Amino acid sequence: MRRRIISLTVLAALVATVLFALPLLIAVMQYYRDDTKADLERAADAVALAVSEELSAGRPPAMPPLDDEEGEADVGVYGPDARLLAGRGPAVGGTVERQAARATVDVVLGREGDEVALAVPVLSGSRVTGVVRAALPMSELRLRVVLTWLGMAGLAVAAIGASWLMARRYATRLVRPLEELAAAAGRLGDGDFTARGPRAGIAEIDRVGEALDATATRIGETLERERAFSAEASHQLRTPLTGLRLQLEAALETPQADPYAAIRAGIASADRLERTIEDLLALGRERRAPRAELDLEALLEELRQGGEALLAPRGRTLLITRHDPPRARVAAAAVRQVLAVLLDNAVTHGRGTVTVVARDAGDALAIDVADEGPDLGEADPFATAAGDGIGLRLARSLAEAEGGRLRLSSPAPPTFTLLLPTDEPPTPV
Repeated sequence: MRRRIISLTVLAALVATVLFALPLLIAVMQYYRDDTKADLERAADAVALAVSEELSAGRPPAMPPLDDEEGEADVGVYGPDARLLAGRGPAVGGTVERQAARATVDVVLGREGDEVALAVPVLSGSRVTGVVRAALPMSELRLRVVLTWLGMAGLAVAAIGASWLMARRYATRLVRPLEELAAAAGRLGDGDFTARGPRAGIAEIDRVGEALDATATRIGETLERERAFSAEASHQLRTPLTGLRLQLEAALETPQADPYAAIRAGIASADRLERTIEDLLALGRERRAPRAELDLEALLEELRQGGEALLAPRGRTLLITRHDPPRARVAAAAVRQVLAVLLDNAVTHGRGTVTVVARDAGDALAIDVADEGPDLGEADPFATAAGDGIGLRLARSLAEAEGGRLRLSSPAPPTFTLLLPTDEPPTPV
């Protein structure tokens, strides 16, 4: 691209120079022709004035001294018969002298051999007493024209050279940020989402850099969310797998028990695992299904079955109560996973009976999950430094995505409260 910019700039300068140079060359040639005619005419007029009295008296003319410019020309005085009387010139005048001797025109200009000749008649009344001829070699005229053309050519070369230098400078200014932009795009393609486009002070290139930066940020954030969601989802799948494992281990430890009951419990746990996978896939999509009214009874029944499968082998119980819970319009999959995280947290880190209470919290549906575990103190249960809070962080993000909140309402006994927006507007006071 750099070479193309330089080539196009130099070509444009060359075309412009040629277009301006052609009429200038013609104008220079015409200027020197007119200038030569003026010089010859001044020289001839000066001599004609000096010898007019002598020619009128019939005496041989004497050539007067000429100045430097007039002295460059060959000036001669001719008689009416076109013979040289004084000065420099051919012994017998040619066509120019003969035309001037007729006195039909004041000045006769023409070319004789390799000279430019100009003749003026010398008059005494209406009678031609002589002719003054001034001439310059054509080589002199050509030399003037060629030297001027060479000067113009030198200026043209200098102008094209300056265009080349400016083109190199501006091509570097244009191409360098594009090369840096291409390098940043390459790093972005290699997975470096911290790559940022340069700022060149050129609006068009800066807009491309800003678009690249925005793209890198979006891709990085998307991948980060996917990685975080994958880690959180894998953590979330451990709850139903743990329940299934506990049921199978309990069946092995009590061989006298009904195997069909253990199989049915295992199938139920497998169903819950399949539902968990479906919920996570649905929640991971950007477009979710429209929110329907939450079937709280069915959801709590599923929670009871899953909780008993986890707590019974440990000798613990699950207590679920309802205190006139209001209706809510939220995604059942999100609420199911939030409660699954809270239940798993109570099973893993808590002790004693796990209590689930669904109640009316004014303008929200509140679901409390508590156990008889140790006091959490001032520790942040949603922190992920040790890896224990990753499920709680997922639960909080799911709750916020549904317009709700998840918080630690009491550190002792540990109680987590899920608040969901109700389907009915609050009653005015």
